[in-house]
Amino acid sequence: MQFHEVRFPATLSFGSVGGPERRTDVVTISNGYEERNAPWAHSRRRYDAGMGMRSLDDIETLIAFFEARFGQLFAFRWKDWSDYRSSKPSQDITAFDQTLGAGDGVQTTFSMIKTYQSGTYEYVRPISKPVSETIQVGVAGVALQETVDYTVDLTSGEITFVQAPGVGEPVTAGFEFDVPVRFDTDRIQTSIASFKAGEVPNVPIVEVRV
Repeated sequence: MQFHEVRFPATLSFGSVGGPERRTDVVTISNGYEERNAPWAHSRRRYDAGMGMRSLDDIETLIAFFEARFGQLFAFRWKDWSDYRSSKPSQDITAFDQTLGAGDGVQTTFSMIKTYQSGTYEYVRPISKPVSETIQVGVAGVALQETVDYTVDLTSGEITFVQAPGVGEPVTAGFEFDVPVRFDTDRIQTSIASFKAGEVPNVPIVEVRV
């Protein structure tokens, strides 16, 4: 995977538009009923970074970042300001925000996830790009200490415990996270005249699987 562990400037992603995308195949059969199938297990997010451009300095920063990624070649981190925390936006992050699984006395590595729940239905999203110094981890309701009790792989979102959690003990975590993305174009078109007139460039960004 060609990936640069660098975040797109957060000041420029602020104000961007975008969100999750699903793919659903819908077939209407002869009696009028529908058959629906979702070939994607996970949603894919798309953004337009152009909406975050506010000055000519921003445009210069964008172009430098684009050139350093060689267009679509290298993926990178993106802060989705509408969804970047394990907790609700109005609450502080704690070690007990998300349940990652339960211990069995043997397993020492757990992957970070975020669960989206509506009524009795839920979607579990893998988190592969946690943000350093925001991560808190707990086992059986007790907050643990990083480097002493566990380590975190910031490139994959995996938590490895020094000692395996006991049988049935809930493993939990709280964190901020980035979205792995790439530019969805090999061309950035800008015009100083149109930018001063209030027109912003179109800069499509798409999530990648890592």
